Amino acid sequence: MRFALIDNKKTEAESGLSGFCPGCLQAVIAKCGNQRIHHWAHRSNKMCDSWWEPETEWHRSWKNYFPADWQEVFFIDKSTSEKHIADVRSEHGLVIEFQHSHINPQERIIREKFYKNMVWVVDGTRLKRDYPRFLKGQKDSFKYTDIKNSFFVDYPDECFPSEWIESLVPVIFDFKGITIPTEPLDIMKETLWCLLPGRVGRYAILLTILRDDFLNLILINPYLFPMPAHKIVDLFATNHRKQQKSQENQRRRIRRSFRF
Repeated sequence: MRFALIDNKKTEAESGLSGFCPGCLQAVIAKCGNQRIHHWAHRSNKMCDSWWEPETEWHRSWKNYFPADWQEVFFIDKSTSEKHIADVRSEHGLVIEFQHSHINPQERIIREKFYKNMVWVVDGTRLKRDYPRFLKGQKDSFKYTDIKNSFFVDYPDECFPSEWIESLVPVIFDFKGITIPTEPLDIMKETLWCLLPGRVGRYAILLTILRDDFLNLILINPYLFPMPAHKIVDLFATNHRKQQKSQENQRRRIRRSFRF
């Protein structure tokens, strides 16, 4: 955890400090070694959230974009008493989970159903093959739509890790990761790539988002976008059907013009 309660205030880990877990109120101690990012750990070595995972520098760099009181927000299911810590929860109620490590699809679905209104941000640099696969898929199966900054993706399983392509919520892929200052600029990495849930026919829907725009959207919207993701997909589907109908009508007119 990044924060513990000391004198009832959220406090970051520093060597020698002790405090209390904001979720279960059990004692925690500061872990400030050189091998891992500074964090708080339960004295009992048993985390109160079964979904907890060690954080990376990538996690922390993303969290730093948001106010401290939005970070590490505890959720409790009143019917089951199940308790989990959201990485970020905006003042409008949108949960953002940052995922570096592999996640089992079944667990991903459980988390999505628990938080409901959420979005994933996935570290696209975890495996060396992920970015080259994305670039190849971008060339082979991305098709422009009539809507700005959006694509139909014919074969999403050939572009993205398989555990994410059937997500119930938007998934943002971050291929920049933690960059080295001398690394040359790559516009594809500077862009965030948002895979929407659902399909339009056989196509997945992919949106491009600038990082600053992504942060601004979270500041002002109760969802990632001005409307729920499934309604955006519905708009793409409606537009796609109109295009198909228009193209079919045009083909019919051409066929009629060749009749004598």
